[in-house]
Amino acid sequence: DAAAGRDGAGGPAAASAAPVPAELVTAAERTVPGVVSVLAGGATGGSATGSGFAVDDQQHLITNDHILAKGGGGPVTVELPDGRRFAAEVVGREPRSDLAVLKVPASAGLTPLPLSKPGATRVGEPVLAVGSPLGLAGTVTAGIVSALDREVRLGNNRHSAVQTDASINPGNSGGPLVNARGEVVGVNTAIATIDGSGSIGIGFAIPIDQVQQTADTIIGKGG
Repeated sequence: DAAAGRDGAGGPAAASAAPVPAELVTAAERTVPGVVSVLAGGATGGSATGSGFAVDDQQHLITNDHILAKGGGGPVTVELPDGRRFAAEVVGREPRSDLAVLKVPASAGLTPLPLSKPGATRVGEPVLAVGSPLGLAGTVTAGIVSALDREVRLGNNRHSAVQTDASINPGNSGGPLVNARGEVVGVNTAIATIDGSGSIGIGFAIPIDQVQQTADTIIGKGG
């Protein structure tokens, strides 16, 4: 006979899922409205997709430069959470930092995401990666900060990165890594893979202090 579960019903007892901390649910609800899908290039040249997020009321967006590079310098379009699409102005690019700033019209009405204070991120704290992995817009994955100041090579440059085990996949690049307060602690940029097999729980984000410094410089120059 089948073993009885705790309630006396036949069959194996159902496994109970670990409760999701309420603050992470709130952080996700606050973050998703400010995150966009980024589509670069296409038509006659190369194309690439990724993610980005709003950082101010002027509708400046932060994303990864490698998305624009793979798009061959072609036009950039962003898709909002509500499905609307806007042509984006490229305000400026910083390939060495793998960061770029875009701008969309004020009518986009994106909610800017708050940025964490530099130096406030701690190993072990919970984080959420938000973006459009494999084109699945508004995807939220959870993990922790696995390490800080992890040196990784991206292209021809070395970066000091935030390491996380939150699932990051192609299309997440340029999206925010946020803490339980909904503050951006980094820009999701790369993953470690085994034979290109996809996420293995080792992802990397550009830390917020570098992001803020680079974005401020680009916006100051480009408006």
